[in-house]
Amino acid sequence: MLVAPSILSCDFGRINEEISAICKTDCDFIHVDVMDGHFVPNLTIGPVVVESVNKISSKPLDIHFMVQNNTFFVELFKDIKPEFITFHIEEEKHPHRLIQKIKDYGIKAGVVLNPHTNPSIIEYLIEYLDIVLLMSVNPGFGGQSFISNVLEKSKVLKEMIEKRNPKCLIEIDGGVNDKNIHLLKESGVDMVVAGNYIFKSSDYSQAVKSLKI
Repeated sequence: MLVAPSILSCDFGRINEEISAICKTDCDFIHVDVMDGHFVPNLTIGPVVVESVNKISSKPLDIHFMVQNNTFFVELFKDIKPEFITFHIEEEKHPHRLIQKIKDYGIKAGVVLNPHTNPSIIEYLIEYLDIVLLMSVNPGFGGQSFISNVLEKSKVLKEMIEKRNPKCLIEIDGGVNDKNIHLLKESGVDMVVAGNYIFKSSDYSQAVKSLKI
C-alpha cells in the first residue's frame, strides 16, 4: 500500500519540522489539499507555501485540488512539478482537456470523486488517467468519519480500470486508519491518504508502517 500523509492535519506553526519528520518515515508521497473556500467551505494553502513544502520534502507531492476554476489552479501550481495533480470531476466541464494539460506539463493527472459520485461518470476518461481519488469523507475538512460505501465503489472502479487502464491507481482519502486498511486493500485500493491518523499519533513512523500492508 502506498501512503500519502496529508499535511492538512500537521501543525502549521511547525511545518518545517513536521515535513522533515514525516519524510523520515516510510511514506511514499506528501498529500497537499488545496481548497479555495468556494468549492468547499474551507481555505487552505497556496503555491507559495506549497513551494516551500516541496523544497523541504524528500518525498514527491500529491496535490488535491478542491477548487473552482481548476485550470487557473493548474497554472498556479504547475512549476512546483508535483508527482500528481487531481481535481474534482464534479467541478470540471472539460475534464479530458484538463487531463491533457496536466500531462503536457509532465505531471501525472487524476480525477477525484465525491462520496455520492458514481464511478461510471469517468468510464470514458479512465484510459487517460494515472490515478483516481475516491473521497471516503465529504471534502473540505480533516478528522471526519470513514464512509464505508466507498469500499463497494472501489471494487466497481477496479473492474473498470482492469478493463481499460490497468496502470491507473486507486487512491482513498478520508478516515483511513489501521482498523479499515485491510478492507481498503481487499477492495483494490493502491494508495491511501491519512491525516489525523498519522499527525495526531505519537509515532509517525509506526502510524505509517501500520498502513503499509
